[in-house]
Amino acid sequence: MNILRNIKKVAVGISGGVDSAVAALLLKRKGYEVVGVFMKNWDLTDENGYCSTEADLDDACFVCQKLNIPFHEVNFVKPYWNQVFEELISDYQNGLTPNPDILCNKYIKFKRFCDHATDRLGCDFIATGHYARRSFPETDSSSSAVRLLKAKDPDKDQTFFLCQIPQNSLQKTLFPLGDFMKSEVKKIAAENGLEKIAKKKESMGMCFIGNRHFPSFIEDYVAAKEGVFIDIDSGKIVGRHTGKHQFTIGQGCKLAGFVEKVYVARKNENEDIYVAMGHEHPVFYGRHVFTSPAHWIRTEPHELARGSFLSCQFRFQHRNPLINCIAFKRRSNELLVVLEKSIRALTAGQFAVLYRDEECLGSARITYAGPTEHTLSVNEADSCSDVDRDCNRVKSF
Repeated sequence: MNILRNIKKVAVGISGGVDSAVAALLLKRKGYEVVGVFMKNWDLTDENGYCSTEADLDDACFVCQKLNIPFHEVNFVKPYWNQVFEELISDYQNGLTPNPDILCNKYIKFKRFCDHATDRLGCDFIATGHYARRSFPETDSSSSAVRLLKAKDPDKDQTFFLCQIPQNSLQKTLFPLGDFMKSEVKKIAAENGLEKIAKKKESMGMCFIGNRHFPSFIEDYVAAKEGVFIDIDSGKIVGRHTGKHQFTIGQGCKLAGFVEKVYVARKNENEDIYVAMGHEHPVFYGRHVFTSPAHWIRTEPHELARGSFLSCQFRFQHRNPLINCIAFKRRSNELLVVLEKSIRALTAGQFAVLYRDEECLGSARITYAGPTEHTLSVNEADSCSDVDRDCNRVKSF
């Protein structure tokens, strides 16, 4: 591959975890000049006085010393706050359910870090410990689009979280762990003096949470606005709450007077939260999502470019199985995605991530989910409102 022969110096995002450590090790074994970079995106200490960032920084230093590679620390606290955290807070205030990990990859790891590595450190490429793969065009010209591909390990595949990264950054990125299973990565670490990193508890949460309870944390940033719970079947007020930002679609909530557990079904601008009794109530199931303008990682699929529909696969949560769907382009490159079957708790603010076989095509933010099976069964006035035409186009799917 011509492109690999031209790479000499690679900056690896070192988080202090096993994945980025092994990514750096593998690249060094291949003969690249490897530089370790620790990204500081948050700078607050949790309520117990323990700063997880400092512990991760110490581990990142240890990894670089063990591998005998240069270590750099870069501060992205301000751009993270402006481009990721403020958007997260705005979404919660508006009753949406955001995904900050996707935004962090888009704006910080695959934009700020990539620019820093090439402009400040003189690196040819960046690399991360993400479980993903990429294609390698025969030429390294700027017009050679790169495909984002699923990792070998299906349980660890992280292409979902990479669904918004820019093409120009992907062209300069390596994913050394894409062809490895997680068990193999831990074994490599243990065999190369990184036992304590291999045994470290895996970080699964948002970087700014640390050991804190998320609902308590978010209360410090989102103004509480009281509202009511309304039974979606009877229309009666069944309780009160102190902020719709505390709840997401499909989430259980503790309300008295019901024979079964109740779950959040809908939120509106008036701070009302509609609830339904039973986990499998039809109000939670739907096949349609409407999105913001789509971000295509490689290029817009030719089917959509010529005015047809795109057959592909869909997920809106990392662990969800892929489901067949068709996507239509609406005005301003927005999408209507229609699923092969109804799934539970499609949620505004999340991302509709689209795949075709092994390739992650791109994604679009869900702006509206509906109509639900409940909506269709009772023929509510808002069933499809201004998108009746689009819904009718796909009734046969």
